[in-house]
Amino acid sequence: MELATKYDPSSVESKWYQYWLDNRLFASKPDGREPYTIVIPPPNVTGVLHMGHMLNNTIQDILIRRARMTGKNACWVPGTDHASIATEAKVVARLAEKGIRKSDLTREEFLKHAWQWTEEHGGIILRQLRKLGASCDWERTAFTMDETRSASVIKTFCDLYNKGLIYRGVRMVNWDPAALTALSDEEVIYKEQQGKLYYLRYKIVGEEGYAVVATTRPETIMGDTAMCINPDDPKNKHLHGKQVIVPLVNRVIPVIEDDYVDVDFGTGCLKVTPAHDVNDYLLGEKYNLPSIDIFHDDGTIAPAGQLYVGMDRFEVRKRIVQDLEAAGLLEKTEDYINKVGFSERTQVAIEPKLSMQWFLKMEKLARPALDAVMNDEIVFHPSKFKNTYRHWMENIKDWCISRQLWWGHRIPAYYAVPTNLPQGETPSTVTIVAETEDEARAIAGQHPALGGAGRTYTLRQDEDCLDTWFSSWLWPIALFDGMNRPGNEEMAYYYPTSDLVTAPDIIFFWVARMIMAGYEYEGKMPFKNVYFTGIVRDKLGRKMSKSLGNSPDPLELIEKYGADGVRMGMMLSAPAGNDILFDESLCEQGRNFNNKIWNALRLVKGWTVADLPQPESAGIAVKWFEARVAAAIEELNDDFSKYRISEALMVVYKLFRDEFSSWYLEMVKPAYGQPIDATSYSATLRFFEQLTLLLHPFMPFITEEVWQALVERRPGESIMVSQMPDVGNKHDRLVADFENVKNIVAAVRSIRLERNIPNREPLTLQIVSGDFDDAYNTVITKMCHLEQIVRAPKDETSASFLVGTTEYAVPLGSTIDVAGEVKKMQEEINYLEGFLALVMKKLGNEKFVAHAKPEVVANERKKQADAESKLKTLRENVEKLKGRDADVR
Repeated sequence: MELATKYDPSSVESKWYQYWLDNRLFASKPDGREPYTIVIPPPNVTGVLHMGHMLNNTIQDILIRRARMTGKNACWVPGTDHASIATEAKVVARLAEKGIRKSDLTREEFLKHAWQWTEEHGGIILRQLRKLGASCDWERTAFTMDETRSASVIKTFCDLYNKGLIYRGVRMVNWDPAALTALSDEEVIYKEQQGKLYYLRYKIVGEEGYAVVATTRPETIMGDTAMCINPDDPKNKHLHGKQVIVPLVNRVIPVIEDDYVDVDFGTGCLKVTPAHDVNDYLLGEKYNLPSIDIFHDDGTIAPAGQLYVGMDRFEVRKRIVQDLEAAGLLEKTEDYINKVGFSERTQVAIEPKLSMQWFLKMEKLARPALDAVMNDEIVFHPSKFKNTYRHWMENIKDWCISRQLWWGHRIPAYYAVPTNLPQGETPSTVTIVAETEDEARAIAGQHPALGGAGRTYTLRQDEDCLDTWFSSWLWPIALFDGMNRPGNEEMAYYYPTSDLVTAPDIIFFWVARMIMAGYEYEGKMPFKNVYFTGIVRDKLGRKMSKSLGNSPDPLELIEKYGADGVRMGMMLSAPAGNDILFDESLCEQGRNFNNKIWNALRLVKGWTVADLPQPESAGIAVKWFEARVAAAIEELNDDFSKYRISEALMVVYKLFRDEFSSWYLEMVKPAYGQPIDATSYSATLRFFEQLTLLLHPFMPFITEEVWQALVERRPGESIMVSQMPDVGNKHDRLVADFENVKNIVAAVRSIRLERNIPNREPLTLQIVSGDFDDAYNTVITKMCHLEQIVRAPKDETSASFLVGTTEYAVPLGSTIDVAGEVKKMQEEINYLEGFLALVMKKLGNEKFVAHAKPEVVANERKKQADAESKLKTLRENVEKLKGRDADVR
């Protein structure tokens, strides 16, 4: 296999991805191996790849590839979400470009357009994930509105309804005036807004005075049905039992009393608008107040508002303030910052609105799901998110699951109304929940209020759709068809899944609800671990977004740096649960590392191999690197067990860059133009292969290319189904000894660099004092290009250094700069004196010595002894050099 001069990611990545597909290496079927399963957080069918997807899917791919290489049956199931609100908005916008309004179409006609959009756009993001190297089992690709998933959703709704957990009623909901649908609490994002506090005058009936109300929403006064004061508020005692007149509207409303009112906010008088505020609604229920809905669904004023009919709510705010001021009913305004709820999807301010909706009771479902996480049956990584989860679960509210949309799973509820009742009998609507219309008709035929000889009735299905999350909360079950075929082979094998990788901002939308569904329908957890990614931010700390223009196009990054380079760039700064400060230079670092791997391969494959005795230095290098790999694998396994994936990457990165490339290859490299011995070469290929295996989950493409190039492989063979290396022979002492060797070599090289001594000029290394193991002489001699290593008193011309407490010297003859050497030594003396003072202060503390662990005290005493030994040596050296300098003068 001829190696290109430069590594070209574009040709390599497309080649190997197709190879993996052609050989079905991503596919999984139940067998005798331990399963390892991940279900993808399904991206919106309208979506394209962004940096959050890049991070999330890179982590999933790392986990799935590693599992595959540890002998597990790895199954990563991909799919997309129909995204009701987002997709319907896209379809409506496209129709508008053609001059078609949604209201001009029947439901069936609109859905044809929606399915057309989905077929055009639905696969885009999944195709883009292939560029990243995602090793999903594409044969399992699912869609939340495909036949299997849709049947699962409808079956679940009917089951929960029959259990009494789903009900329909008029409740205060979050209303999106742009999408024209209700939203759940979790779909509302609260943002601080700079606004105004308006002080309005309400005339007291039968008196000359006014009661003043402070409000941020003067446009809602047309819906006021009471004023409320705190019964214990002395400043408003005069209003007890009174009535007031709503400004401009001139409606007389009562003053009620409730300790809900905060006496310190505004004037202590609260306008009560039950139809347009959640807390006012509760007051209205408590005191049996009328409720006046003054808004159309699109946020314009309805006839019930009497004034400004047809105007937009925010235009009304400007206008009503002017009219109140003109009427002398606006006392004053103040700048005010308050939190306003916005629709997560459309970004418009939501309206609290009374609406007939479907709800799911959550309290019973939440109990086992809360216990599972708090008892670490399901483990969160990092664990800090347990508290966030607990707070929401302990304060959970019923879930509004209906949406006023056409794109989505239509609610399987049917309303039957008898049509030929005896004269004088009033028809009543019967609600029937059934999986199909035929089943609903069969139930209707037997219903006491509808059945009987000659009876007829009309039947119509509920117009609303279910919340998108009502389908995705079933995702781990529905992907293996567990709702329609309980206990099937795949459910028994793949469920519960192993790990879920997701962003913390959907912990309530999705994670909590999947856990609830898992315990309700399978009696067990849906996954064993949840890994929360951070938010991808730019280097200034701003969340990456298209609107800010600070988010790079992931596909352009891949084209520029290669998928492996981008994957590495993402993971270098991605500790679990912490935000990622992404900088494109990290991708450049990843690309450079690719090049380093490639250059190492070209170096090794360029060597000529001969049947020669193995040099002693190469034999030592092989034993050391074998021990170093063993230590790294142990550290790597520990990091993965704790989901420290970013740290795991750094372990392998440093092992290759610092240990293999910078040290091992230098130690075994033959002299220029000379062959390498077969034993060392064989070991080098073995180490190189081990390194590619360890790196493969992080950097799949280049590792496949290198693995295939190291030795001849059979057709269909791949690194991705090769076994990950075991820890092997550990030798901690050898690894520790070699750190000393590296420090000696680094010090001698520094002396060469500082004195401008060429590498071809051999030097002598003196061991002046302290312990020295001559077992590594051949390595040190080769790496430093030494003539000899000798125990000898230090030559006055020497440049000296300490490694541990052992002093070394390199004789320099007349090239030594005495003043410079003295200055450097004096700086080190000053540092060590300060360090020693801190150690002595600690050891002089009787409480510390008495109560600290013996090994901690012993460590401090060792620090003391080492520092004193180094200081003694340095001071002697300074005196010798000063004496020599004086003699010369």
